[in-house]
Amino acid sequence: MKFAHLGDCHLGSWRQPELKELNLKSFQYAIDKCIREKVDFILISGDLFDSAYPPIDILKDTFHEFKKLKEANIPVFLIAGSHDYSVSGKTFLDVLEKAGFCKNVAVFEEKNNKIVLEPTIYKNIAIYGYPGKKSSLEVEELSRISLQDSPLFKILLLHTSIKDAVSSLPIEAVNQDALPKVDYVALSHLHIKYQKGKFVYSGPIFPNNISELEELGAGSFCIVNFWQIKREEIKLHDVITFNIEIKNALTATEEIIKNLEKENLKNKIVILKLYGVLEKGKSTDIDFQKIEDYVKKQQAYSFLKSTSKLHLPEPEIKIDITDSSNMELAIIKKFEEKNPNKYNFLIPTLLKTLQMEKLDDEKSLIFEERLISEIKKIIGL
Repeated sequence: MKFAHLGDCHLGSWRQPELKELNLKSFQYAIDKCIREKVDFILISGDLFDSAYPPIDILKDTFHEFKKLKEANIPVFLIAGSHDYSVSGKTFLDVLEKAGFCKNVAVFEEKNNKIVLEPTIYKNIAIYGYPGKKSSLEVEELSRISLQDSPLFKILLLHTSIKDAVSSLPIEAVNQDALPKVDYVALSHLHIKYQKGKFVYSGPIFPNNISELEELGAGSFCIVNFWQIKREEIKLHDVITFNIEIKNALTATEEIIKNLEKENLKNKIVILKLYGVLEKGKSTDIDFQKIEDYVKKQQAYSFLKSTSKLHLPEPEIKIDITDSSNMELAIIKKFEEKNPNKYNFLIPTLLKTLQMEKLDDEKSLIFEERLISEIKKIIGL
């Protein structure tokens, strides 16, 4: 038995046209690889699309790829993820299924507060699935699932976080040891390369944001052949990052271009990250159009920039306080006096939480989920 495990395709996710196209090309690469490898079937464990209602051009291209699989007699079994899931239950995954291009294996019914998953039988395999949902709502529900038993080889598709993959980080996650016993768990949602025993995250087909482009550098999926799991990397273009400290915005344009001149940019995804406190000028004094024109002239594939860590000097705050060691509390008190609100009592705790730092080797997605989880606890969501 030989099958492919894909997930987190997020087709249609990038705003930049060239990266949206590269995302699609990465998906096409994976499909063509599956056809060449003559896999028996394909699993997609959620987030085929980046939204429940993707643009028409994305749908047309996706249908074309599924048609190729249909002609190659390779069936596709999938579930919805947190992005392509809809509370109404109606998504374009249904359209793909109605066209005979795939089978949604999230088939279940609730009985006595239990969620019983029913198998989709393919040859000698029983395939089960449960969809991912917005705000990790599936986590609690997964603690209540059981399987309609089958003597066949069992595969479970899930779009969620499992505790071992997030380690000790305080984000919503499923205790994998409490899940029903199966032979292979096809996971997605965390954009990571993870494999431990029968639990496998496919990784994204293509990185979904700047941080992932830096951390992962490429997309991936898995081909499982007689229980040997091989991770296939999808790297259509190299990624190069420039981290440049800027103090003088008036001379920054030429300084940035000089740094870019040191590297070969041809066919690469170029990421420019600026940081520092501006002692002269402001960020609008940096001629980003000139920088982008230079990058394009060097035949780079794509250009992305980030200025989120580029700041103006903080203005001096004049405030009458007698104890300088409690400066922060004094500023908060002054703010509360001028802006009375019943939620002001949350300010100190929220500020402390927002000072949380990314841990060594912690993936950006996991850090973001950990931060959001802490904030939700504070505000009672």
